[in-house]
Amino acid sequence: MIVQDVINHLQDLAPLAYAEDFDNVGLLVGDKNQSVSGILVTLDTLETVVEEAIESNCNLIVSFHPIIFKGLKKLTGKTYVERVVIKAIQHNIAIFSIHTALDNAIEGVNSIICDQLGLKNKKILIPQAATIKKLQTYVPKANAQELRQALFNAGAGMLGNYESCSFNVDGEGTYLGNEDSNPAIGEKGQLHTENETAISVTFKKHLESKVLKMLFEAHPYEEVAYEVSTLENTNQHIGMGMIGELQSEMSAKDCLLYIKNKMNTECVRHTTLSEKPIKKIAVLGGSGSFAINAAKAKGADLLVTADLKYHDFFSAENDIILADIGHYESEQFTKSFLVDYLSKKITNFAIILSKTNTNPVKYL
Repeated sequence: MIVQDVINHLQDLAPLAYAEDFDNVGLLVGDKNQSVSGILVTLDTLETVVEEAIESNCNLIVSFHPIIFKGLKKLTGKTYVERVVIKAIQHNIAIFSIHTALDNAIEGVNSIICDQLGLKNKKILIPQAATIKKLQTYVPKANAQELRQALFNAGAGMLGNYESCSFNVDGEGTYLGNEDSNPAIGEKGQLHTENETAISVTFKKHLESKVLKMLFEAHPYEEVAYEVSTLENTNQHIGMGMIGELQSEMSAKDCLLYIKNKMNTECVRHTTLSEKPIKKIAVLGGSGSFAINAAKAKGADLLVTADLKYHDFFSAENDIILADIGHYESEQFTKSFLVDYLSKKITNFAIILSKTNTNPVKYL
């Protein structure tokens, strides 16, 4: 098994195409074609984590957070980031980060929090825009069914809870090939009219290269006429945050104590507690102040997130309770989830959970 094989499994879970533009995800250090001796999964890649990988004979670290976030101009070992990269390179250890790709995945970070809190009826809180594309192409009517099926096999035609979705219009197509052409139907130098079907299918944007590759392979024409456009349809399966419901209502205080216990945190910073019972909870792992208005709009009684600043708490305006449980605490179960996921995908290979607690925040 090589590094790219592991990356492929992780991309099935959380395609990197859906990571946020500001993020730095993917293979940050190492060779994708390197053979894998062992995989260590961590939330953060620190020097101690690299040392743990060395001791465990793991030459691939799968990290949630990227160790390289901004551009590195020097590698002198002056900062902890530089020291980690140098040590990883010296020991031929590859480092892969999944970060906001997993944040935006339907079964990712926020789904993990929902499950930890026992929430039901989970839905994406802030669907990501421009994630659905449409392909339209034209094919001889006799070949339409075969081409449609090929596109479906490549992942096109998926729409929410439906598959094999397409729109088809029959008509006439014309073409005239020059002396260098080699038409599959008709003769070069002669105007040809063919009964054709216009096929339209939607697909997730990360599948574009795969869908187009299948289009060119399955289409009978020498030159394939097609167009790809980005749709504004809301994608309910990709996006930041989630919202769900408790099994039964709780008082605000009892709910915060429940969250504190379930999320294994020593401190919950929160806004004024209301008398209104808590039923609907929004969650967003990591820094989530930008989700406050979305949580309000979706009717959440409480938002669980992290890294709220002083003035962020004012924006609750008594419409919602804000609960800051800490950045590390909101994402701490992610690495166990990734270990379980990879262990099911790679059954004959040891996937090791890092024992290093990388939380830089301490409490008295």
